[in-house]
Amino acid sequence: MNGAESLVATLAAGGIDTCFANPGTSEIHILAALDREARMRCVLALFEGVASAAADGYARMTGRPAATLYHLGPGFANSLANLHNAFRARVPILNLIGQHATYHLRHDTPLTSDIEGLARQYSSWLRTSSAAADIGRDAAEAIVAASAPPGRIATLIVPADAAWNGGGIVAKTPPVPKPPVPNKEVIERAAAMTRSSLRTAFILTGNALHGEGLATAGRISAARNCKLLAPYPFTRLERGAGTPRVDRIHYILEQAAAQLQDFQQLILVGARPPVTYFAYPGKNSVVTRPDCEVFELAKPEEDGVAALKALESALDVQTPATITAKQEPPLIPAGSITLSGVSSAVASLLPENAIVVDESMTSGRALMAATAGCPPHDWLANTGGSIGIALPMAVGAAIACPDRRVLCLSADGSGMYTLQALWTMAREGLNVTTVVYANRNYAVLQREYSGLGIGDPGKRAKELLEIGRPELDWSLLAKGMGVPATRVESMEDFVKALHDGLESDGPRLIEIVL
Repeated sequence: MNGAESLVATLAAGGIDTCFANPGTSEIHILAALDREARMRCVLALFEGVASAAADGYARMTGRPAATLYHLGPGFANSLANLHNAFRARVPILNLIGQHATYHLRHDTPLTSDIEGLARQYSSWLRTSSAAADIGRDAAEAIVAASAPPGRIATLIVPADAAWNGGGIVAKTPPVPKPPVPNKEVIERAAAMTRSSLRTAFILTGNALHGEGLATAGRISAARNCKLLAPYPFTRLERGAGTPRVDRIHYILEQAAAQLQDFQQLILVGARPPVTYFAYPGKNSVVTRPDCEVFELAKPEEDGVAALKALESALDVQTPATITAKQEPPLIPAGSITLSGVSSAVASLLPENAIVVDESMTSGRALMAATAGCPPHDWLANTGGSIGIALPMAVGAAIACPDRRVLCLSADGSGMYTLQALWTMAREGLNVTTVVYANRNYAVLQREYSGLGIGDPGKRAKELLEIGRPELDWSLLAKGMGVPATRVESMEDFVKALHDGLESDGPRLIEIVL
């Protein structure tokens, strides 16, 4: 058994069943080992940024790491923007990066680079295997490192000669350590705050936003009249009819400050104190009121669900959660496309148990309010602010949950970063319906420009914020990638296209001309 075979066998035995890959020459022996491993599904991405975001989407929906496979430093570097988002999402991913044969590095050939230096920024665990006999052990430790709470990025660099040399050993994956639970004093302090008459909100993240964690938070909220909030950059939110209501903190500084103005206490469950994405001249980056006490019930690496359950017990909660009422499908306006009309159409047609992947930023700002009482569904957001995540994250979510419908919402500017994901959707036959808001602008940047108080952008500045001339044709782009697509310019056409997309097998794309 060579090193590559021990690597792949160890990963498969340790529960890694999916690999998002864009391999090269240095990874050929790993590729050959994958070819012989029936327990591993291999998914080709035409760009490494698609692979990293797909692994992110997979992890968000399964809670388990997928593997990624990259070619040397330059290939891995292409993954970094969406790996940044995954790092901020605190999800488990196991990166495999090929390296030149150890004896070849001294020649400083064109693709030679400092791979460890590139990986260090986003890797909670990082190792270069030194020999074939070590790779299995290293892979097992990488699985544990990636799976450790709250979810981490582990990176294993595999020199080509370590992969092809004999002496590989399949290693058994050790148990993943359980996350620590906050101590009794922390629980008691949170209970005292919750019992007080001060206006209190919980800011939840991670697994406190779905499943048992959200249900527990919902009961506490109902019993003590506390508000449940999610950061603007949340990882996964379970929402819709029958779930506790969680409000997303606004992106815009003034709106977030107004939203949080009434709260004298914030209790964090895996979250950070709320601040703005950027600094603005003469404005405070902190959006809470000056006298607001911010208390950390659970750190990101601690067990947020267990902390909430301990708090529920300390409060002796007997009240059922207040759940979101089912809404009647809204009326959909006819005629020309409007953003409110698009939101109403999505709210009317969103199927139960859908997964919504949202990077619509400006054009889709009304979507969450419109869909609050829809059938239960999950919502995935951009956690790191690096655009180009939606299409490939939808790939990962669809592969993780093949029995669920995925609705992907993207803008044309951000979609162009990773439109190669459409090809993977077509090749894998994924049930993803993608809606592209084609406003021909980097609209969020136009708003940021106007908010800085430096006047309107001049001609040359405007040209750097507009993406027309020539106009992108998403219908043709999608068809060229193998995805059936249509361009709509009326609400009637959009409703029909969305209905057909959500009912059909395989991927579809709808371009909304704004």
